[in-house]
Amino acid sequence: MKSISLKTFLALFLVLPTIGFGNNHDKSDLSLEVLINSGHRSPENIARNSSRHPIATLEFFGLEKNMTVVEILPASGWYTEIIAPYVAEEGKFYAAHFSPNSNLNYAARSLEGFEEKMTAESEIYGKVTIRHIDPPHEVIIAPPESADIAMTFRNVHNWIMVGQELEYFETFYAALKPGGILGVVEHRALPGASIEVMETSGYVTEDYVKEIAAKAGFEFVDSSEINANPKDLTEYPGGVWSLPPSYRLGDQNRDHYTAIGESDRMTLKFVKPTSN
Repeated sequence: MKSISLKTFLALFLVLPTIGFGNNHDKSDLSLEVLINSGHRSPENIARNSSRHPIATLEFFGLEKNMTVVEILPASGWYTEIIAPYVAEEGKFYAAHFSPNSNLNYAARSLEGFEEKMTAESEIYGKVTIRHIDPPHEVIIAPPESADIAMTFRNVHNWIMVGQELEYFETFYAALKPGGILGVVEHRALPGASIEVMETSGYVTEDYVKEIAAKAGFEFVDSSEINANPKDLTEYPGGVWSLPPSYRLGDQNRDHYTAIGESDRMTLKFVKPTSN
């Protein structure tokens, strides 16, 4: 079968009647507005747009089509589905995923699932470059000082749990060019929450994220309440995973957690200084 370009593929893909786009869309425009509802995304992932606010988040970070992007630990690729095709024609996309050599019992499985997705939908993800991140052993997630922007979504708590948060931020710093942007979305703990809370609940204070970023060399630029959820009081038996979509407690108080919705999240923007 003759191969087609990414732009042609998505232009054709988006006109299928099953996609359900309104007539106001330009079918050949790979805009964020088109991509978040495109048929290459599952209905379950599309349904979470209203909780994760991808357009507002990516615009706040300053994502542009011609950028070299690093997405850090993309898991199954919820954001990859949007960002990778957006920058495919003019920019570059690096997915800094788990290392197959990681000691984490779920790392290899997560990496394998992501790789299978990239391969199965090569028309969309054929230009994605997968790198491995496992500080301090594997830290070259893009050519040094080559990336315009690095982004991580709801991962900082995992690094705190293994005591490697600074090593991760130093890895992002090395990959970004001077003036490059680091965007962080993370479950937000109550101000003053202890490190013990952050190690067990999945929630992290804004002050601690800013502290770690500063230690790695970043300067804080701005914050946004795009992903805020005032209904989230942050204190649950199963931590942040009590809330959707995880529902760690199963049917226990499920309606209550559904009514709360997804977590309250900080959205922070940092920059790598242009000079020391």
